Amino acid sequence: MGEEAASRSVILEHREERRSMAEGHAFLEEKCLLLAGEILRELARLEGLRREADAAAARASAALGAALARHGLEELSVLPARDLGAATLALERRSVMGVKLVGAALAPGEAPGEAGWSSPESRAAAEAFSALLGLATRLGAVTGNLERLAEEYRRAIRRARALADVLIPERDRLIGELETRLEDLEREDAIGMRLKGR
Repeated sequence: MGEEAASRSVILEHREERRSMAEGHAFLEEKCLLLAGEILRELARLEGLRREADAAAARASAALGAALARHGLEELSVLPARDLGAATLALERRSVMGVKLVGAALAPGEAPGEAGWSSPESRAAAEAFSALLGLATRLGAVTGNLERLAEEYRRAIRRARALADVLIPERDRLIGELETRLEDLEREDAIGMRLKGR
């Protein structure tokens, strides 16, 4: 690149490319700010869902303890489970700066019909674990969103740094070298014209 012929048009081309790089850098910085804001929002959602999940886990544990006290482990293990094949997963898709984000909600299947041996304790345990599964689904979606956002943020930061620390300074140096060579050529031409005029 340093041996490129110096001319006004070449310098103008490089200045235009440098201007485009500066615009790209500004865009990447803005993108990083928007992604960071979305990461903070997703982290707040994650923290709220974790608190909900902790409380739901405590309720599920207490309900399971009550069901175990009433039925014992062997009887409880043969009670019918909720049919997850009938569960429906509702997805809400959106995009932030090209990053696909998903919101997920799980609607559990129908509860098994009341059998003669099911009890309020076993039904409460089933409901508590069903609620916990729904929260785990939402947590999984938020965690996936955070992974995708963080990866895109890292990529944008790397690109912005490459432009600011390598590409733009290299282009500035090249433009400076070309301008110096062009000035030298113009000076030589001016001296040559004066010498011919004598």
